Amino acid sequence: MALRRTQSNIVNIAFAITTEDGKAGVQISQAIVNGVSAGVSFRTLNGARKSAAINLDRAAMEDLQMALVEVLAGNGDEG
Repeated sequence: MALRRTQSNIVNIAFAITTEDGKAGVQISQAIVNGVSAGVSFRTLNGARKSAAINLDRAAMEDLQMALVEVLAGNGDEG
């Protein structure tokens, strides 16, 4: 019988982007294991409720970034 010790360095990063009153928004979470991203998930926040997590790959996140840049380039004060 052999003894093997495994230690993982896990870092969880979360961002909550909400309206000024904090009642609605989006939560973005990322888990980093041993310096490598283990995944990114998004969920919507509506009051005390959270939606199911949506996992996106890097290509989808880059598309989301481009969409946000385009939206913010317009009249971002409306809505």
